[in-house]
Amino acid sequence: MSNEIEDDDSFTKPLGKRSVVYYGVGHMLNDITAACWFTYLLLFLTEIGLSPRDAATVMLSGQIADGFTTIFAGELIDRFGHFKVWHGAGSVLVAISFSSVFGGCIPCKIFATSSSTWRTIGYSVFASIFNVGWAASQVSHMSMVNCITLNSTSRVVLTSCRNAFTMVANLTLYAIALVVFAVTKAETNADVENQYRWIAYLSIFFGCCFVVIFLLGTKEPRSKVGVQGNSHARIAWAYWFKRVLYYEVATVYVLTRLVTNVSQMASCAQAYLAFYVIDDLRMAQSAKALVPAIIYICSFIVSVILQEIAWTGRRLKAYYSAGCILWIFCGAAILLLPRSLSAFMYIISIFIGIANALMMVTGVSMQSVLIGENLGGCAFVCGSLSFLDKISCGLALYVLQSFQSCSPELQLTNSIHVYISVTRFGLGLIPPVCSLVGMAVTYNMKLHTPFSKPMMEPLLE
Repeated sequence: MSNEIEDDDSFTKPLGKRSVVYYGVGHMLNDITAACWFTYLLLFLTEIGLSPRDAATVMLSGQIADGFTTIFAGELIDRFGHFKVWHGAGSVLVAISFSSVFGGCIPCKIFATSSSTWRTIGYSVFASIFNVGWAASQVSHMSMVNCITLNSTSRVVLTSCRNAFTMVANLTLYAIALVVFAVTKAETNADVENQYRWIAYLSIFFGCCFVVIFLLGTKEPRSKVGVQGNSHARIAWAYWFKRVLYYEVATVYVLTRLVTNVSQMASCAQAYLAFYVIDDLRMAQSAKALVPAIIYICSFIVSVILQEIAWTGRRLKAYYSAGCILWIFCGAAILLLPRSLSAFMYIISIFIGIANALMMVTGVSMQSVLIGENLGGCAFVCGSLSFLDKISCGLALYVLQSFQSCSPELQLTNSIHVYISVTRFGLGLIPPVCSLVGMAVTYNMKLHTPFSKPMMEPLLE
């Protein structure tokens, strides 16, 4: 009996630095392949001849498959457990299918046809398979946070560390792409396809290395035993649907994902940031790399700093609101920024990076507060919220890609011209509006955070 109490006491104590880092690298394969997916897939598909709408259809099919898989994966994980098995199986499926996405249209080769319909179907199938594995790995990794520890501060630290390595994964992808583009030449369409394939292969190899570190360094968490040995049976879906906090957290999570997805080049609307700095602001080509790099670096730094804070429900709400306020000002600046002052985009990028990290870390951490000690339903919560995220982002991408067009230049004054486009409206209006609504919802949330203690070993020394 004393051993059980001692074990449960350790379950509420703050985590050590090594445990946090081992967990944080577990999503690197998903992150780097997602960055490659959203950065280069649209370019790849359009360069091989698909129309923008067909390319968007391929990506939307992947998002839909991802969304529905999160629901079923969450239910099965809650029912049977084995987080690491799900994570490992999903990672294997990601590694195998991702290379096939950039490997050509297999149905076209089988039926000896090059019609756009068959190509759209072929790439959509592999997109769906890739996203099934991606979702299984994501849900298992996200829900593990709540079963590794009951300490609210440690849960936020784990989320923050994961977010920091997401930034590392994205920066690594662009480093890989830079090397590939510098070493190889693209004189024909076949050469261009080979460039993208090498980027995909190297991304898979890099991500798989970190998956191995995660699987070897992280212990399989328990999901059936709570504090002081209490048994936690699987919680029915209806339990969550009766809680007001579930809907509040779901709203905040989806809005947060939309903000970061539209603004960061790591998610579903990433290409539009590049379109904005080049087409709207007419900045140098280097801005396509510098602007997202600034956002990632600032997000990484803030994510690491947030790991040093002792978290409570009130602080989660305060830091989330701070990120929302920053984004509202950034959105206004993006919407009104004239070409003559385009250099200010670099300064705006700093605040976007800070705002994204504040919102992402605290918004995702609210899931853990919602779950609390109800570990029997943690995977369903993560899966259902991810479902809403994937569907909303997929639809947002499809709409933006389908209506990607520019409007005439508007003259605000005799000396200032603002170029109005779908991209400018998407970046300047969607994140601020989502931030405003998210902040309003957060204001009325009642977040109870037990076991809030600082880290055993500070990550910054």
